[in-house]
This record gives sequence, C-alpha cells and structure tokens, in this order.
Amino acid sequence: MTATPPSVTRTSGIVVSGLVVETARHHVPVVADVAFEIRSGTVMGLVGESGSGKSTVSVALLGHARRGLRIADGEVRVDGQDILAMTEQELRRSRGRLVSYVPQDPASSLNPGLRVGSQLTEALTIHPDALAAGQPALARVHEVLDEVGLAPTRQLLDSYPHQLSGGQQQRVAIAMAFVCRPRLIVLDEPTTGLDVTTQRRVLDTVRQLTQRHQVASVYVSHDLAVVAGIADQTAVMYAGRIIESGPTAEIFRSARHPYTAGLFRAAPSARRTTLLVGIEGRPPRPGRWPQGCGFASRCPQAQDDCLPAVPSLTSVGPDHVARCLHPLPSDAIAHANPPVPPSPGHSGSALAVSGLVAHYGSTEVLHGVDLTVPAGCCTAVVGESGSGKTTLARCIAGLHQVWRGKLSYAGTALDPLPQRRSEDERRVLQYVFQNPYASLNPRTSVGANIEEPLRYFTALSARDRRERVLRVLDDVALSADFADRMPDQLSGGERQRVAVGRALSVDPELLICDEITSALDVSVQALLVEQLRRLQHERGLSMLFITHNLAVVRSIAQHVVVVSRGSVVEQGPVEHVLDNPQHPYTIQLLADLPHLEPTA
Repeated sequence: MTATPPSVTRTSGIVVSGLVVETARHHVPVVADVAFEIRSGTVMGLVGESGSGKSTVSVALLGHARRGLRIADGEVRVDGQDILAMTEQELRRSRGRLVSYVPQDPASSLNPGLRVGSQLTEALTIHPDALAAGQPALARVHEVLDEVGLAPTRQLLDSYPHQLSGGQQQRVAIAMAFVCRPRLIVLDEPTTGLDVTTQRRVLDTVRQLTQRHQVASVYVSHDLAVVAGIADQTAVMYAGRIIESGPTAEIFRSARHPYTAGLFRAAPSARRTTLLVGIEGRPPRPGRWPQGCGFASRCPQAQDDCLPAVPSLTSVGPDHVARCLHPLPSDAIAHANPPVPPSPGHSGSALAVSGLVAHYGSTEVLHGVDLTVPAGCCTAVVGESGSGKTTLARCIAGLHQVWRGKLSYAGTALDPLPQRRSEDERRVLQYVFQNPYASLNPRTSVGANIEEPLRYFTALSARDRRERVLRVLDDVALSADFADRMPDQLSGGERQRVAVGRALSVDPELLICDEITSALDVSVQALLVEQLRRLQHERGLSMLFITHNLAVVRSIAQHVVVVSRGSVVEQGPVEHVLDNPQHPYTIQLLADLPHLEPTA
C-alpha cells in the first residue's frame, strides 16, 4: 500500500510578478516585466527562440541567476512563499522540497560517481519531511521510480548514470525532481535530442505526475508540437519579455502576435506536407534591445507607432493577452502553408546500399541494410535512438570501416577504407554533422573553415577560393561579412548553415545530413530546410537526411527508410509510408509523434 504523503497546504499555485533579471556589472536588463500564474496540477509551456530569455526565467523561478546576472526585482510566490525574498540558507532548504529543476541534459543533473539509488535516497536524507509518517526512504524511492515507469530493481538502483540509456537517465532525473514532492517543477527542454518514442514516455510521465501530485510545472521548449501535447497554458517570449500568453488551445488556434504566428508557420506538420516559412533576421541580444517593440525590425505588420515605446500586454480574448499594437486577426494562422512543390524528375540512382552489415567490435549493429538514394532526390532515414541511423551514414561516408556488403555511388563500388577511395569519390560525398558547435574549427574564421576543403580538393587560387567562399555564404543565406567572424560569434543555426556551406563548397553530388536540425529553433530549422530544398532543385543535389523528426521528413524528403534495431523495416515514397504505414514499428512511431493540435 502506498503511504499517505505528508500534508501540504494547497493554494493557487505559482504567482510571478514584475520579474527583472539584469547583468550584474552594468545593470542591463536581460529579462523584464515577466508575470504569470500557474494553477496547481497544471503545466505552463514557455516557448521562444534561443536568446529570448526562456532559460533565464526558468532558473530565476528557483531563486537563481547564471554567472554575471542578478535578479533585480520581482516576486516568485510558490504557495504563498516568495522565493526571491529568501536568504541563501532558506533557498538551499527549499530547493528540492518547494521547488525543483530538470535540466536539458540529464547527465548534468546526475552525479556520475554515485549509483542511482544513492542519489535518490540522498535527496530524501536532505529533506526527511518529504516522507510520510513511518515511510522508509527506500520505499519512497521505489514508489517514485514506479511512477516514472522504471522498475525499481536492484540492478537499476546499483547502476551508475552512464550505464543507463538517455531516456532512462531523463526519467531518473524526473524521479529526483518529484521524489521530495515539491510544489513547483521547472523542466528546461528535457526531451531535446530524444527520439519520439522516448520523448512520448517522458512527456506522459511529466503530465501524469503533475496532475497526481498537484504540482505546478513550467515546461521550457522551442518545440511547439511538444508544448501542444503537454501544456494547459502557453507563454511566448521574445527579447526578454512575454509577448503573448493564454490557454494553449487558444494560442495554437488563433495566435495574435506576429511573432507567435511566425513560429507556427515555421513549424513542420506531421500530418501535412507544407513549405516551411522561417522568420528572417535574428532576435536582438540583451543590452541591444531596440526602442519600442522588440520584434518590429522582423515584423511585416510593423508601423510607425510600434517604435516609440514597448507595447503593453493587452487582452485579445478570454485569458488571452498579446504585446502588440496591431494584433493579427484571430484566423491568421488558420490557412496552411503552401504545399511543397514536386521535385524535378531525375533518372538513375546516386547511391545504392545492398546487404550492409556493420559491427562495433563483436556486436553487429546493422543487419543486411538495403536502400537507394535516387539522383537529385532526398531520402530520409528515420528511427529511434540506437537504431543504427548514424552508423549507416558513417559507413557511407567512410567514417566507419568495419562493415561488409555492397556500397556503390553512380555505379562505382566504394571501399570501406576512405584512404582507398579516390579523391573525387571523397569530394562528391560530403557529411554535415549533428553538432554545429563541434564541427567547426573554433580557432579559425568562418571563411577559413569553408575554404579548408577547397585547399584540398581544388587547385583554385587564393582569390578564387575567397570568391567561392562568399558565393557559398550567399547560398546558405549568410552575408559576406560572416566570412571574417569567428564561430563563437555565431548562433547555433548560423553555425549549422556554415557547416552546410563548407560541405557545398566543393560541389558535392550527395550530401549526408546527420540530425542537423535536432537542436535548432523552429524558425532556424525552417530556413535551413528550405535552403536545402532550394539547393537540391538548383544543383540536382542528392541528400541522405538522417533524423528522428518525422514532421521534418514530410517537408524535405521524397523517400523515407524506417530503421529499427539495425534493420530496415519499411521504405518507400514519403506519402505512402507516412499516410499508410504497414509495419507495427512505423505505426508506433507515428502514434508517438507530437502534433501541433493541442491535446493537454
């Protein structure tokens, strides 16, 4: 029998008012005038592009500010207690018991030197009042592991974090957040990088525990479909301020702020094949906020009266407010983006894979994989984490050499060892890696990064190489002045476009894209996807697009290959596979896929 939890005073939940976070040295605001309420037992989604202030707000709810920042003003009341008025000692006692946090990377919240059971028990040792009368700490640990869908076996309790999968680590992190029965839980992008099946389990867990324990939860994300599936209310941030908020169903049905509507136009649909329309430009950086409406420079609706002063939040519907002098009509996003134009016809196969078997040591990870990439077309490879997608891509590129089978490009067999491939074979197959922060040389400029393969694969003069660099930057929608910037001066989306440009600089015929949109904002993702489609049509470029995002597949690929546990279980034209899946695994993937239509 589950022990009765200790009594907790239940009030309205969370009330945030007048929250201001600024730089500690120059007192420049990073977050300003943030206010909202969250009822106990509900989830609020906090969305916006990178740099909008989402994460700054999320940690401020815990009474914390990142290095170089300070909380300058405001109140964060959790069941009537003001977190921001607490002393440092009181804050330490409240964290874990009154407020709790789940970071994006579970590895950063779990101690690699302690076993899972010890970490969960340690939290209860610090907060013994979280236990019901007479309840042993281990009993509560078993209880919370059951709640997050992990069997509390001795093997699990004795495991170190690195011995668990990413999904298991994230559920342990959620268990740690809930184990002391806090009143507020902040979840900062906890499903980024997870495949859709694992993501669905994590989201269901958060939703159920929030309702069961009557917790107020804040879910920070740039994934609109995820927020639609978990949040009761949604707040949209831009340039450090909330620019629209209201019930999730209302926001997703009739967004009134041009920025919110722009996010929806950029979001791929799991049910419709549409063009993605990104928001051009970049959000203003903290300390460089323009006078007046922060979105005016990117807004097609901007007028002269948007510039003198920051607009106030005004009511645009029941419990629905927007910070806009010229809100959009309620049906502005009701019309779907235009459909993707058909791909130009091409004949022949660029890449053919037959009977590919790959190993890591003695473990076979790919089992007789067969697929083709038609010339001038995009073939997407989808599947959950660990299914073998990236191993397949690395075999094709020559980055993984322990494989057997047949691999040919344009009818010519490719050797497993890259040093045995001809220079032209290495040139025509170019690889774009998942992490844009690790794929560029941080010690050389953007121009030098793009120029490097030109030094190896071409005999161009320095002047011609410079011209090629500038032309490539234009191809990926970056201005010429980016050539002289350093990678650390660029956003993640800009870095990824530079990485694509570097691959395109040597005129490849097949571009291998390995999860290149997984960590990008929805608007940046839309711009990158549409640029790749344009280049595909203009250059006749073939693409192998590795992803776990089936919604993106609809907008860029013509063919899709579904991989599970190292084997191809289904493949064919995108419309056939996604609209009429035949294999149980594909059916389950589509069932787990979040949709933009709210369900919370």
